[in-house]
Amino acid sequence: MRLFSTATFLALAAVPALAGAATYDIDSAHSAATFTVRHLMVSNVRGEFGKTTGTVVYDEKDPTKSTVEATIDVSTINTRDPKRDGHLKSPDFFDAEKFPTITFKSTKVEKAGQGKLKVLGNLTIHGVTKPVTLDVEGPSGEVKDPWGNTKVGAAATTKINRTDFGLKWNAPVPTGGVVVGEEVTINLEVELLKKAEAAVADK
Repeated sequence: MRLFSTATFLALAAVPALAGAATYDIDSAHSAATFTVRHLMVSNVRGEFGKTTGTVVYDEKDPTKSTVEATIDVSTINTRDPKRDGHLKSPDFFDAEKFPTITFKSTKVEKAGQGKLKVLGNLTIHGVTKPVTLDVEGPSGEVKDPWGNTKVGAAATTKINRTDFGLKWNAPVPTGGVVVGEEVTINLEVELLKKAEAAVADK
């Protein structure tokens, strides 16, 4: 979903470090998991999840050895309409009380051109797990922030059919069509903090 946030395109299990690879934490304060879906078949509604956490193990010499895990907090959904947000958290959609997180765990990473990757993995929404492919730009080269932390950035996108994950609520409109489209575009913008420096205070 311009999603997955996770987030969250997502509580994490520890990811073992790979030889020659660096481990990064998703910096939730500087990352975004957003989604876009058709409304009334005439416009797009955009939303975001406010908290995405996760771990990326990135092997710069051989990106295919990299791994990604992420968790999105469903309760942080925001479409700028509290009533709609409440409906999205209800059993009609995410059922946030029963399924509080969206998770992604990579199964394979492929090169897709200069500065691009395809990250294949399992996306779990509403208790349903399906394979998806993220089209990734980056990671960027490492930079130091003013507080001495090492950061990299990356962007990813994918499309899913929400009904595949059990999010099937809809309603017809008098002029034809339905209230909510089935296809959801998910976009992730993540800033990653090098794990060895994760304890350093950030601003």
